[in-house]
Amino acid sequence: MTTQVFINLPTVDLDRSKEFFSGLGWKIEPNFTDENAACVVIDENIYLMMLTHDFFATFTDKPIADPATSLQVQTALSCDSRQDVDAMLEKALAAGGKEPRPAQDMGFMYSRDFEDPDGNWFSILWMDPKAAEQGPEAFLSEQQEK
Repeated sequence: MTTQVFINLPTVDLDRSKEFFSGLGWKIEPNFTDENAACVVIDENIYLMMLTHDFFATFTDKPIADPATSLQVQTALSCDSRQDVDAMLEKALAAGGKEPRPAQDMGFMYSRDFEDPDGNWFSILWMDPKAAEQGPEAFLSEQQEK
């Protein structure tokens, strides 16, 4: 079974969102994009659905959080290297995103965060494959023994 992930986020300006995410090198899928939504292809099984507030509201009776003033979700995506993390962050900044806090370097894991123009929060991270396999505590313990 193949699982596809669809992350739905609100936007106040759909055209600006499409431009921003295209600036990251992600593709807009025209077959699932209209005046209410844009389907952003992050990779073959991960999609970001940017929805206008009015359209987003049709999926819930709850109030929709304003990502510019509150955090409801933090979307984390992995990269193959620290350099890839930095490169993605630079693309986000060049496309109009903001870096809300400094890079986080824990040795076995490196991450940087960006906010899209609406304030939706993304973390881009790299983790040492051995740390991912062993778990952070076992990996760090092994490193200290060396």
